[in-house]
Amino acid sequence: MQPAFPYRLRGQQLWLSADRCIFWEEQQSLIVSDLHFGKTGHFRKAGIAVPQSVYREDLLRLLCQIQYFRPRRLLVVGDLFHSRENKELELFEKWRQDFPHLEIRLIQGNHDILHKDWYEKAAITVNPGLITIGPFSFVHDIEEAVIADIGEAGSETYYFSGHLHPGIRIGGKGRQSLQFPCFYFGAEYAVLPAFGKWTGTVSVAPEPGDHVFAILPPVGRAAETRAPIGRVRATMRDTAERHIPPRPRSSGWMGPGSIFRIQ
Repeated sequence: MQPAFPYRLRGQQLWLSADRCIFWEEQQSLIVSDLHFGKTGHFRKAGIAVPQSVYREDLLRLLCQIQYFRPRRLLVVGDLFHSRENKELELFEKWRQDFPHLEIRLIQGNHDILHKDWYEKAAITVNPGLITIGPFSFVHDIEEAVIADIGEAGSETYYFSGHLHPGIRIGGKGRQSLQFPCFYFGAEYAVLPAFGKWTGTVSVAPEPGDHVFAILPPVGRAAETRAPIGRVRATMRDTAERHIPPRPRSSGWMGPGSIFRIQ
């Protein structure tokens, strides 16, 4: 696993992982969004052949991130599950039993429609709207729930959201281009990449002063293939920057399967 990328925000130390999550050091919290667990099972029930290995890989990646960062809290910014209960959620229940002391807080997303009894059984605390921890607030859909009120809140809080599955399109010297999932940090809110691999991306259009970190896939894996909304061209830079992971404190380079900063 590639080392995490350090990022300071509002006096807090964040670590951006190429496995599409953020470790918040001060709160010992792992922040993820849009896992969409159970989605592949939902597709199979509809007659679409999607291998269960996709879901198992997502669970394994989450396991690796928890073992690496050792958080006390898993903070899910919406869409932990995709739809109604299916057999894949039985696998999640077994996975959950391996982390009985891990607090899981879910900001309810539009796909989180399981019965409240199921969440209680899985020891998941569900928040139907917005929650605030320290200088940060968390909401699933920034545009629907918060963006109209950001002007009034000013700099008092910084928002983290999901839902959009952001991606950044990078153009080459010719007409070729590739799109990658990304972390997007605007002046007043951030949009997290979808943790689940069985998801597409939508192109973001960063403004001057925004920070965007593309997630480069491992060697041999293609970039996201969903068509973007709009066209965003950027050049890769800062390729000599160093990663500094919280455990252990060694350094590495921005290679395949890691983070590179677009702007």
